Amino acid sequence: MPKCSSCGTTFEVDTELTGRFPGWTPKECSACWKKGRKGSGGGRTRGGSRGGGGGGRRGTLNEENLTTAEVLAKYTDGPTEGVFTDGSSSPNPGPGGWGAVYVVDGEVVDRAHGHDPATTNNRMELAALKAGIELVPEGTPAVLYTDSRLAVDTLTKWAKGWEAKGWKRKGGEIKNLDLIKPLYRLVSERPEVEIRWIAAHSGNRWNEYADSLSTAWLRDEV
Repeated sequence: MPKCSSCGTTFEVDTELTGRFPGWTPKECSACWKKGRKGSGGGRTRGGSRGGGGGGRRGTLNEENLTTAEVLAKYTDGPTEGVFTDGSSSPNPGPGGWGAVYVVDGEVVDRAHGHDPATTNNRMELAALKAGIELVPEGTPAVLYTDSRLAVDTLTKWAKGWEAKGWKRKGGEIKNLDLIKPLYRLVSERPEVEIRWIAAHSGNRWNEYADSLSTAWLRDEV
C-alpha cells in the first residue's frame, strides 16, 4: 500500500480508481487531500489533452473555492443570461465535479451539480455540458457558455466528421466517446441552444458560479 506524503500513514487506494486509471497512484490519502484543498482555498489541477475529444483546460490553476453566495457577492461582470457550465478533477485523473447554472435576466432559474470519485477533468466538462442543456426547456433559445475550448471544438467542429466516419478519426482513439456520442446527439436535437466559449477566471459572474458548483463536493456549503 502507498504511504501518504502528508501524514505518513499507509492507505488503501480505491479499487475503482486503479481499475479505471492503471498505473496511477495518489500521493495523499483521501483525508489529507480533502483537508489540503479546503485549507488552501481549493487549489485544483486542471489538465487537458487536445487529442482526446473531451472538455477541459490545460495547465494548473490555484482557485478560490468560493461558495456560490461568495461568488455572487464578489463578481458582477459578464453575460447576465444563458447557461454556464464547468467541470474539473484533482488530481487528473482522480475525484472531480461538475456544475451548470441557467440564468435569465441575472437570476438563477435552475442549477445542477455532481461529483464523481474517479474521473478526469475532460469527463466532468462534458457532464456539465449535458446537464446544462437539460436545464433549458425544449424549444427555448439559449446560449450555453463553457470555458473549455476543447469541448466547444469537439461538439461544433469535430464530432460531425467523426460520426460520418463511424466515430473514428485519423489521429487514433477518440477518448470519452461514451460521453461524446450521446452529448452530440443531444446538441443536434437542440439547435436552439448555441454553444459558445467564455474565458475562464476573467471575472465573469456566472462562469465563476458554475465553477463554484463544480467544486461544491469539496465543501460543506454549496
